[in-house]
Amino acid sequence: MKIIIVGAGEVGYNIAKRLASENKYVIVIDQNHDACRRISDDLDVQVITGSGSSPRVLLEAGIEDTDILLAVTDSDEINLVACLITNLLSPTTKKLARIRDSDFDAYHDSFKNQIPHIDTVINPEIEVVNTIRKLMDVPGAQDIGDFVDGKVKYVGIRLGNQCPIVGMRLIDFHDKFGEDRPLIAAIIRNNEVIVPRGTHTIEPKDLVYFVCETGKLEKTLKLFGINIQPIKSALIIGGGRIGTRLAKRLERDGVKLKIIEADRDRCHDLSEQMHKTVILHGDGSDQKLFIEENAAQNDVVVSVTNDDETNVLVSLLAKNLGVKNTITRIGKASYYPLLATIGIEKVVSPRLSAVSSILKDVRQGNVLSDISIMGERGEFIEAIALETSDITNKPLKKISFPKGSILVCIIRNDQVMIPSGTSVVAPGDRIILFAVKHAVKKLEKMLTVKLDFF
Repeated sequence: MKIIIVGAGEVGYNIAKRLASENKYVIVIDQNHDACRRISDDLDVQVITGSGSSPRVLLEAGIEDTDILLAVTDSDEINLVACLITNLLSPTTKKLARIRDSDFDAYHDSFKNQIPHIDTVINPEIEVVNTIRKLMDVPGAQDIGDFVDGKVKYVGIRLGNQCPIVGMRLIDFHDKFGEDRPLIAAIIRNNEVIVPRGTHTIEPKDLVYFVCETGKLEKTLKLFGINIQPIKSALIIGGGRIGTRLAKRLERDGVKLKIIEADRDRCHDLSEQMHKTVILHGDGSDQKLFIEENAAQNDVVVSVTNDDETNVLVSLLAKNLGVKNTITRIGKASYYPLLATIGIEKVVSPRLSAVSSILKDVRQGNVLSDISIMGERGEFIEAIALETSDITNKPLKKISFPKGSILVCIIRNDQVMIPSGTSVVAPGDRIILFAVKHAVKKLEKMLTVKLDFF
């Protein structure tokens, strides 16, 4: 598979790193010499310095025999033009474009159905806002997302000493909870991702990822000793694209809201866009301002500025003032291993959302979704099993999955089933798998061969 990536920023760099590690043929195009040098020094990919919207540069990169074009620069306009030129030079090349400006939201379908015929429009900021909204209502959740068109959820929960399942072995869940038992997909312990087996025991401070039907989420959370608590008030630090999208969403939900924004002109724009939200001009990391605005009285503080250091500082400040529910936007992957050690656990990342959206399309055919967790150290993969697959029509205990991977659940006729060794996957079933990073390549190879993914 040959893939051209236009844009060598954080998203371009990380998706190139990911694809190169999976032996994809990757070419990266960017006008920034420093960004190109960084990729050339760090990754085993071809790098071209130039504009990804230039026909000459795209032809030089070999666009005519390229399988996928990923246009992920910080400029929506460059991304659109790159797809337009690709559509003229190589109509069969699959096109993915990152388009973030909300002014384009109403035209996403037109971009797909008309010229430039973009196969997938990626707006990770919309996904980040959706994730933030879900995290708000589940105080104990550090991560949350959907499968099967929203019918199945995955949730990451940090367990306290008093959690009812602490000290239990997974093999004993059936006797304790019956068919309502939590479906544990992964355990993160001491910053290590563990694919659980029946003999594993749940320990205090484990970060446990479970999967359940969306309609049973509240009931499943109670097994962990957690109750869903709808929020009534929120403080948003940062009135950029994500902050604005989130504020509009929360206004519609009837949440009492304040936004702190450092740019005075942006404050004026926000005051014209919002209806009931209070807009404050100031430094979100200013402790005096926090105290004056009674930040500790809010149900949640969300820090979504474009500066990672500011976001971390704001969340620490909010926690110090007694806010229990804080959500932090982080862009740099290198920060992830450090955050939990300083108490920053509810983290969202537009970059990771973009990578997940892209991987879903790069892993062709029957991969329906591909979601990274813990800074890309683990992945949930949702797929459809085919008639020709060696995974179908035989008990799971007779199938050799790569070490570090597990079949999490089977969805058949909208019924979610917890698999056992005797479970049998039928053709057409949706299956959700989890794998640690080093097992993903082996798992994809197995799925590619057995499930005709390519």
